[in-house]
Amino acid sequence: MTQVTERGTPLPAAPRAGVRRRSPAAAACVVGGAVAAGLGLGFLAVLVIVLWISSPYPDSGPGGALHLAAGLWLLAHGAELVRYDTLSGIPAPVGMTPLLLVALPVLLMRRAARLGSAAEEDDEEVLPAAAVFSAVLCGYLAVGALATVYAAGGPMPADPISAAWHIPLVAVLAAAGGVWGARGRPLGPLPSWLPGGVRKAFVRPRYALALRAGAGGSLVLLGGGALVVGASLAWHGAEVQASFLSLTGVWSGRFAVLLLALTLIPNAMVWGAAYALGPGFALGSGVTATPLGFPGAPALPRFPLLAALPAEGPGTPLTWAAAGVPVVAGLAVGWFAVRRAREVSYGETALTAALGAVVCGLTMAGLAAASAGPLGSRRLSEFGPMWWTTGVAAFAWTAVLAVPVAVAVHAWRTRPAIGPEGLDADEAGAVDDRWHDSGVREIRWAALRKAAGALVPEMAAPVPVAPVPEPVAALAAPAVPGRRAVTVVSGLDLDPGLLAPKPAEPVSAPLAPPVVGARVLARRKPPPE
Repeated sequence: MTQVTERGTPLPAAPRAGVRRRSPAAAACVVGGAVAAGLGLGFLAVLVIVLWISSPYPDSGPGGALHLAAGLWLLAHGAELVRYDTLSGIPAPVGMTPLLLVALPVLLMRRAARLGSAAEEDDEEVLPAAAVFSAVLCGYLAVGALATVYAAGGPMPADPISAAWHIPLVAVLAAAGGVWGARGRPLGPLPSWLPGGVRKAFVRPRYALALRAGAGGSLVLLGGGALVVGASLAWHGAEVQASFLSLTGVWSGRFAVLLLALTLIPNAMVWGAAYALGPGFALGSGVTATPLGFPGAPALPRFPLLAALPAEGPGTPLTWAAAGVPVVAGLAVGWFAVRRAREVSYGETALTAALGAVVCGLTMAGLAAASAGPLGSRRLSEFGPMWWTTGVAAFAWTAVLAVPVAVAVHAWRTRPAIGPEGLDADEAGAVDDRWHDSGVREIRWAALRKAAGALVPEMAAPVPVAPVPEPVAALAAPAVPGRRAVTVVSGLDLDPGLLAPKPAEPVSAPLAPPVVGARVLARRKPPPE
């Protein structure tokens, strides 16, 4: 008995009170957030190392290249870098973030949040949305803090204050989007701490339509900005080519310049949209390019995108034509704001269009703030569109055009239908009589029976109706026989033999043999009432 007791399998110890069991799913989410940050750093490190190896005159060793990669990763989150090796000796800030570069950390962080919210197996633990969000965010921010400390020893360190709020902001938005997408993109319920009136108001469909209309207007503005930039690049093709070739003579340097220009294309789209809206964009302190004129900026660096700027002097009809972009955007907002025309009133449609203009203005203001930033000190301290003027201009253009367009589309969609119900009773009866008296139905039925064979039976002869006795005054009037109109329809075989009666065909044998032993009962008539 003692041996059985000693050699038996020990029972699991009871958990102690006050000790919480660690969740492996939460640890996996923390690791997923750290891996997402590491993948972004690794991608930029590999790219910078390749460019450093291919450069014929590297200025620093591999350590400097890795420090630069960490600085670029921080710049992709919107953090402001500081360049100390300037000619004047004054540190120059670099705060203009390439918007295409922002997509790298956003996509990686969103993917990590989605993977943390999904369970690969049925018995695997699924954490709540708040737990996944917090765990992924902790892992990502831990790597971000280490990258900030590491980049401080490089040629372009990041401003600690700027990095302290830009990295969490991008990580929070990307993680929230990933968790929301993994949960099926629910639209409610709203948090309970919000007032009841606010929660009821946001449930209304008008806000979904306003978001859609504002997003449509913003996309039209960005597409128009891309069209403006592309047209300017094509117009100044010789200057752009000369600027590109003069920067460097080796292929690695030209490849680096090309990559930088590609990452700045979304910024150029926003700048083109701001130019078309009217406020334009700044190219230094006191220098602004607008459709009405461009005074010129002599302190601009040589870069292919900057070589496509308009010529110095007042505006021309060619530059004024950029105003067609916000006009189309206003029309798009008004069109997308009308969807439930037969269910809502004119005031509701106008309010939805106005809210769509507000959404468009806020979106363009945010994009303008993200695409602008300093490229140096003194003259280059202001570079890009002003966020509040761009937002106000986008709202004004779209609101002025969207509201009347939405009301007009609402009136068009709710117009009374014109059809047979809009005719008079006499006209409707005449149309019906012509249809039944013309013989078209019989001709069509005969043609259909001829094509289908015996599958379609013959049309039964109309049952004669007893004539109604007419008054004496009507009998005295002579009856004038009327002619029956026959409507000829093209495409039908008007063979007179179609309507002729056919001889009776012999009755074929029954398809099924008779049932032996069946008893047929006579049908009884109902008793008279």
